[in-house]
Amino acid sequence: MDRIHVSTVVCMPAAAVYDFLVDFPRYAKYSAYLTDVTADGDGSPGTQYRLRFAWWKLAYIARTEVTDVDPPTRLDWRVTKDIDARGCWRVEELDSVPAACPDEGPACRVHLEVAFDPDSVGDGVVDLPRFVSLDWVIGKVKPILLDEAEQVVERIVTDLEGRRRDVDLVVHDTPDGV
Repeated sequence: MDRIHVSTVVCMPAAAVYDFLVDFPRYAKYSAYLTDVTADGDGSPGTQYRLRFAWWKLAYIARTEVTDVDPPTRLDWRVTKDIDARGCWRVEELDSVPAACPDEGPACRVHLEVAFDPDSVGDGVVDLPRFVSLDWVIGKVKPILLDEAEQVVERIVTDLEGRRRDVDLVVHDTPDGV
């Protein structure tokens, strides 16, 4: 399994951050490649999402499901077809306020963790142009996935805090070959 794990500090209480993260359909505005998200449910376990991605000449609809929640600290999900992938958002309340936060108010560390098996993607999952191999696409997409994870977290911090600031993003894990 390849892994992506990024985290950063958010200058807000964990409960407010968690409530924001549960509202998954808004994520479409954070990614250049995620064009649409529809939900069937309220973010609790069993909620299913349909995510429409577009990159280069390719389009793909991913289907995910919330598998577990532990408010306000954890939201787990998995992809339900075409690829073996799962992930979670984790929110940890911090005991001390870091320098990134201008006020003395609460702060937390937000983690985005994703594990996926690129070899689990079978032929025919994505309608590829002629003479383009799935291996080539996977090789091109892996670095994009890490970059997108970083950008999504940065954009979420901006919306949560209501201001743009330099986000100190910690990259804990990257996909193999990136």
